[in-house]
Amino acid sequence: MNPSRRLGILGGMFDPVHYGHLNTGVAAERALDLTGLLVVPSNNPPHRAQPVATGFHRFAMVAMAVAGHPGWRALDLELGRVTRSFTSDTLRHLHTVGFRPTELFFIAGADAFLEIATWKDYPALLDLAHFAVVARPRAPVGELPERLPTLAARMRSAAETTVRLKPDTTYDLTARQHRAAEDLLSVRHIATSRGTYTTVEPSDPADHERTWIFLIDAATGPMSSTAIRQARLDGRTISGMVPPSVQQHIEQHALYETPAPAAGGDSTLLDPRAGRLHGQD
Repeated sequence: MNPSRRLGILGGMFDPVHYGHLNTGVAAERALDLTGLLVVPSNNPPHRAQPVATGFHRFAMVAMAVAGHPGWRALDLELGRVTRSFTSDTLRHLHTVGFRPTELFFIAGADAFLEIATWKDYPALLDLAHFAVVARPRAPVGELPERLPTLAARMRSAAETTVRLKPDTTYDLTARQHRAAEDLLSVRHIATSRGTYTTVEPSDPADHERTWIFLIDAATGPMSSTAIRQARLDGRTISGMVPPSVQQHIEQHALYETPAPAAGGDSTLLDPRAGRLHGQD
């Protein structure tokens, strides 16, 4: 795995983007030492109703939300399509622009990942990138090996097995992490007798080309886009649920003040400047 490029991809309708999304991205960024993160609003979701806000508004809100996160970018790739949004298509596009599967980390909530067998191109999809699965309320990552037994062999706890130790940096490892390191990693240099490592690499060269499912146990908050839209309908504040800039945009444009249009409404006519990926409400 090339430690210089570790790109996270966080997809969703972001209708609207909120702190739960951002906390999920931060959890993956910290656990996996990501060097960058793309936040990708989706266009025409395969498993959900059409979004309430237009693609232009959703992209604008995402751009505002990522502004305070160095290395994060809003990407309008999905919004420029008139067809449905699929994770596999987005990952393959990233391959065409030079990213290897082992350099990509697709971030999903554990609740969404439980439905992975329904996603397009499953199971080949899992070879297109690493998957970073973050705990969600009522969906702890510790239950995933039991609930998805056919995938258990490729699951790894990010806290124990993630290759995230950087040159010239020392880390104190717990005894459990020491055992994981000894089993999975070839240690180039041991900094002290306490076991702080400066740099490591996979012991099996084939592991450089393997993709894994990393399980990340982190508190991301119970908020959802559905709850935010309902709060707007009810006339309640959404302060503390979304970044202030996103709240201002929602209020300035009177978003989510009326019920969503009936199914079949035309929400695919998107501004070309802006334009779902699975997994984020």
